[in-house]
Amino acid sequence: MRLSGVIKPLKESEQFRTIVKNIKGKNFPINIYGISESAKSYLIYGLYDDINNHTLIVTHSDLEARNLYEDLQLYMSNVYYFPVREVTFYNVDAISGDVRWERINVLKEMLREGNKIIITCVEALAARYVPVELFKKYIFKFSTGDIIDIKEFSKKLIQCGYERVSAVENKGQFSVRGGILDVFPPTSNMPYRIELFDDEIDSIRTFNTSTQRSIDKVFNIEIYPAKEIILPVENLDKGYQSIKNDLECYLSKINSKKNKDIADKIKNIVNSNIESLKNRWSFETIDSYLPYFYENSSTLFEYIKGAFIIVDDMQRCVGKLESVYSEFNDNYENYLSRGNILPKQAELLISKENVVDILKCNASVCIGAFEKSFYLKSDAVVYFTQKTLHNYHGQLDLLIDDIKDKKEKGYSIVILSGTKTRGERLINTLYERGIESTYRDMISEINLGQVIVTYGTQLKGFEYTELKLCIISDKGVFGESKRKSKRHFNQKGIAKIKSFTDLKLGDYVVHVNHGIGVYKGIKQLEVQGHKKDFLKISYFGNDILYVPVEQLDMVQKYIGAEGKTPKINKLSSVEWAKTKRKVKKSIQDIAEDLMKLYAERSVVKGYKFSKDTIWQKQFEEEFPFEETPDQITAIEEIKADMESDKPMDRLICGDVGYGKTEVAIRAAFKAVMDGKQVAFLVPTTILAKQHYNNLIKRFSSFPINIDMISRFKTPAEQKKILKALKEGNVDIIIGTHKLLNKDIKFKDLGLLIIDEEQRFGVTHKEKIKNMKKNIDVIALSATPIPRTLHMSLTGIRNISVIETPPEERYPIQTYVVEFNEQLIRDAIIREINRNGQIYFVYNRVETIKDMAAYISNLVPEARVAIAHGQMTKRELEDVMLDFMEGKYDLLISTTIIETGIDIPNVNTMIIYDADKMGLSQLYQLRGRVGRSNKIAYAYFTYRKDKILTEIAEKRLKAIKEFTELGAGFKIAMRDLEIRGAGNMMGSAQHGHMSTVGYDLYCRMLEETIKTLKGEIVNEPVETTIELKVDAYIPDNYLKDETQKIEIYKKIAAINSYEEMMDIQEEIEDRFSDIPYPVNNLIYIAYIKSIARDLGVLEIKEINNEILIKYDSKERITKKIIDFILDKYNRKIVFKFDDNPVLVYKFKLSEKENLIQDLKKLFESLKNLG
Repeated sequence: MRLSGVIKPLKESEQFRTIVKNIKGKNFPINIYGISESAKSYLIYGLYDDINNHTLIVTHSDLEARNLYEDLQLYMSNVYYFPVREVTFYNVDAISGDVRWERINVLKEMLREGNKIIITCVEALAARYVPVELFKKYIFKFSTGDIIDIKEFSKKLIQCGYERVSAVENKGQFSVRGGILDVFPPTSNMPYRIELFDDEIDSIRTFNTSTQRSIDKVFNIEIYPAKEIILPVENLDKGYQSIKNDLECYLSKINSKKNKDIADKIKNIVNSNIESLKNRWSFETIDSYLPYFYENSSTLFEYIKGAFIIVDDMQRCVGKLESVYSEFNDNYENYLSRGNILPKQAELLISKENVVDILKCNASVCIGAFEKSFYLKSDAVVYFTQKTLHNYHGQLDLLIDDIKDKKEKGYSIVILSGTKTRGERLINTLYERGIESTYRDMISEINLGQVIVTYGTQLKGFEYTELKLCIISDKGVFGESKRKSKRHFNQKGIAKIKSFTDLKLGDYVVHVNHGIGVYKGIKQLEVQGHKKDFLKISYFGNDILYVPVEQLDMVQKYIGAEGKTPKINKLSSVEWAKTKRKVKKSIQDIAEDLMKLYAERSVVKGYKFSKDTIWQKQFEEEFPFEETPDQITAIEEIKADMESDKPMDRLICGDVGYGKTEVAIRAAFKAVMDGKQVAFLVPTTILAKQHYNNLIKRFSSFPINIDMISRFKTPAEQKKILKALKEGNVDIIIGTHKLLNKDIKFKDLGLLIIDEEQRFGVTHKEKIKNMKKNIDVIALSATPIPRTLHMSLTGIRNISVIETPPEERYPIQTYVVEFNEQLIRDAIIREINRNGQIYFVYNRVETIKDMAAYISNLVPEARVAIAHGQMTKRELEDVMLDFMEGKYDLLISTTIIETGIDIPNVNTMIIYDADKMGLSQLYQLRGRVGRSNKIAYAYFTYRKDKILTEIAEKRLKAIKEFTELGAGFKIAMRDLEIRGAGNMMGSAQHGHMSTVGYDLYCRMLEETIKTLKGEIVNEPVETTIELKVDAYIPDNYLKDETQKIEIYKKIAAINSYEEMMDIQEEIEDRFSDIPYPVNNLIYIAYIKSIARDLGVLEIKEINNEILIKYDSKERITKKIIDFILDKYNRKIVFKFDDNPVLVYKFKLSEKENLIQDLKKLFESLKNLG
């Protein structure tokens, strides 16, 4: 045990011995008071360690449960937080699964052997759960060599909440392809691939959902249910009947003729849910129908039988139950009277009396700050004298004084440092201030008067007077806890989307030579007696183009500006060629400009910054999070730029909250350490204030002067700041475009940081350009840029891309739901009750005041403000600042909140008419919430009973997928990338991207830059191959068309022997042994890649001959002639012409090995050079 010495004073105390004596004598409940905040975790861990039993801790609130969970992680790893399941009475189209999966993971731990601590809010004890024995029955354990009936197992997966899909991308999904079953349990970080030999498990592997490739072999796995409702056939049938009976009862009770609207509404809801059950074995709000499926449901206590139960503040827990049941009953009556739910849904909770009785009978220990915290009377009462320590916020003098005072009083002092590096540095700091201390990873002993520093975090520091023990938290010392990142398994491809292959019927596609058409599916045709697959593309005037799958690299899905429909081209017209020429000319101009700028800057001498100082290391250590790999790379790149004698011009791209500002701040610190000044230019006053507050906090431990130029400063203050800036007494200045004014003079400006450069006007951009000339520049952009564009611009524009998502963000519970008053009121009231704020996104300026009046009338308790783009800049900023300062509860706003502003207290977002917004907009809007330690809520609403357009319906479907970060997320990311590309290349280029499609634009840009760099000398040859062999993917091997296109595209892109082997490995890994026609296709693509480089125009089979036609005589070198005469003698003959031809002759008996023979021939020709 790492901190056994810290727990020792507790265990040796008189109070603890009394508690243990009462536990042994089963004299329950034991009431312990005097304990509050983080001191609870110390006592709880001491008890847990002594009783050696699994333990359930019950708190009065979800936030309290989370705080206790975080504090206990200092002492132990096997502690789990069980989130409350929310009752959803309204009908929902989609709900994100994160919180549900978190609960299932904890249910798994409850049922596993071994001691652990489970922490939950009392509200979770009131809920009913699937019968524990049924849950256990649906835990599947497999090992290599086990026998499995794949059909039966697939049925069981559906019964316990898994969704069958063509390719597994997310938790709760499974797919079957022949003898391969992929499954992603919610309790696992990685999905599993089970490969069968007949019905025996041959191998089990983890795989990456982004690439669909296997990663590691495993030998044993456990698969847990994906939902909290499990429906074997008998329970499903029972449920149908029970729902129908309850519906009939309800209809007769309300007199369905009299209340026709209500009757119709409930019938529609119930029939829709029953239909979903029949088709999919589930529906989104199935949890609220739990009472219909089980006669004897379970409580949470039955999942954690025999647990030692500790209740934190029993009085408040009972009070919380009162409000939970009151709110539940109000909602139940409300929704029942409106025809949203059925009577039996009242049984979702066990009775309040039952919960209180269970706690009364089972609570072993009750903890509270005061004696009045105890609801239960007891003879066993223990009192501790304990107090919570205040935060020092980096004020070392106060900390030193307190440590000295505690040492004089004979206290043992433990200081938590967050990380080991911070701890070792703190020891030196304490020594310099006359305090002897020791750093230890493990504390097995601590003496009175001793100061020990160790790694770890706590929310608050505390002292126990009787124990003479004081624990000072890292947050108390440094102002922030150094939180360790949860290691993200980078396998969801978050923002790292290499290709976009989910082509669907009716999608627009771009053929490099023929332009934009409509994809009509894969068509199999027989050509000269052999089967081949073709992509069918429809053009203007119903022209049809059949593209052989081996030429699929010539076709891309059309991706343009979101929501815009492209112009379809006519086959064989000159229009497409003209369009391409125009775009190419424009690309060439911009590429030449970029290269010219780069060349100009590369000859200018800039300031060469020194290597990092000790202070730099200290400053970086104070960052309260562990850096993501992308942040580390960006920081290293920036430091290398600064330490060179060329002026830095670097763009940092990354989503909001991904840590771009920290990267820039470190550069600013480095500049100041060399005596240089830093200008931080931002587009709005609000952002200036936000950055100013962040920087003041971040630099608080260092003597660095930071100031801000904005309208919040009086003229006198501004004059004073400008004088200080000129004299070098301001190190970092933050401001809007005012910083670009002529009257602003720096003593020695060394670094310019520009936030969201694309939001500045043309005049300002020109001034920025002049300012940039010989100083280091960092530009920050919250819009990601395409990886292809990033790669194309390597060596022209220095770009750092931060793609790793923020660590430890709490999940955003996302709903796609029809707009209804009760839901909106509930959502707003719940957020206000937890002292939070709400964004209400309403994108129509002309009626925004009406909507504000409607919301104020619906929720009079809410203080409502309005924000939109037609307000003056000052009005808008004032409203936003008032909202940031908590003067309003709810902000009704247009999508202007999409970028930049970070308000951690806003944790509910309601979006009106979400079906009218683009996915990327919704993605960015949703990112405005979920930035604190609370669960956040996002409601994507569409209007009641509205007939949706086909586009809106498609979009809503994508939004539903998007709640699970599936395909919709990829679309959003791609659209954001296009926006980022437009921002980077300029608005004119944005138009060209829409004209030819994003993928082709990037391809043309890459080719242009390579040509300008001299990397491409000749135009690449387009080789066509016509061989009389079966070359396609059979339906019985791979049926799903989307996956088929993905594989065809990968095969068509083969460019080397290594790539050929890689795609063979991938296909075998994902779909089992490769059939003959697929192997033919792979070898043909490989031969084509070599032939293209050799200048071969055509490889064509006629009778028993293969004609290999070159683009010019120069290609047939003496080396080739000598080699063919030597190795092939008369098997290959030459036909010399402007386009020479090699005629390869073969016998009928050699036909079977023809492709292998051609492969060897072309490999030999390639090796000749």
